[in-house]
Amino acid sequence: MAVKVRVRRRRVTALAVVVALAIVAVALAFARHHTTAPPPPPPAPKVVRVTIPEGETRAQIAKIAAAEGLTGSYLAAASGSGATRSGAEAGGSGANAAGSGASGPPPFDPARYGAPRNTTSLEGFLFPATYDLYAGSPAAHLVALQLQAFEENFGREQVRAAHALHITPYQLLTVASMVEREAVLPGDRPKVAAVIYNRLRLGMPLGIDATIYYAVEQRLKIPTYTGELTEAQLHIDSPYNTRTHTGLPPTPISNPGMASIEAAAHPAHVSYRYYVAGADGCGEQAFSNTAAEFEANVAAYDAAVRRNGGRPPTCRQSHR
Repeated sequence: MAVKVRVRRRRVTALAVVVALAIVAVALAFARHHTTAPPPPPPAPKVVRVTIPEGETRAQIAKIAAAEGLTGSYLAAASGSGATRSGAEAGGSGANAAGSGASGPPPFDPARYGAPRNTTSLEGFLFPATYDLYAGSPAAHLVALQLQAFEENFGREQVRAAHALHITPYQLLTVASMVEREAVLPGDRPKVAAVIYNRLRLGMPLGIDATIYYAVEQRLKIPTYTGELTEAQLHIDSPYNTRTHTGLPPTPISNPGMASIEAAAHPAHVSYRYYVAGADGCGEQAFSNTAAEFEANVAAYDAAVRRNGGRPPTCRQSHR
């Protein structure tokens, strides 16, 4: 007799299906809620473009650095005590980014260029250009980039030119800093440099008012003095007063660009000893060989000022 085996099947009810689906839904919701999402990428650091014009002083550049949001004291960083060519967060024109750390280059030494050992200012070495830095960077990073750019632009050619002129590279830089402040038109730069060298050779005071402005700014502790020099200021007791002291001022009076450096390295072959602003007000200097010629040029300029109501003469040449 055959034995029938009855297999008992499970019955899946609708209720069980609903419960299973609910469990899956809860599990998925739990997983979504407790899964750690990757953090969003940090925003790209903001870069600020800092433009340093030719002929600015340390104090004037410090004002620019502060206006651009750089942190720390630019004047302290540009004091010459331990300033380095490293530590820049982002590079600009004429310079690349440089890292910081003990393995970086040694402190910048002005004495390598013939500056006195006790020089406490980097005036003249702070190369004018446009630099890109991260927003909020220390001002010392700007100084580092400027020193790096200076070394890239002021090299063996300029050193050889200084030696050919029988001066130190630092003295050439000092001449360039005065040329930068005195010459308005490019063609006048080599001529102004020639006047400086001619007067130095003859033992004459340079008589450059730009150096007196620098002395006044230092005395008043301000970045820029724009007033007319008073009689008392013309006799200010300062080694930067080139009316009362012979020879070069003790340091550069600005930070010159390459055009003025090249003019100082290659002065014009002229015998001029004097110059004054031209009476037409178009920017060129009136150069002369004798004191009498100089006085005549001064009188012409003064007459032009009187005709213009006491203001500097206005250039009326349409091609200027």
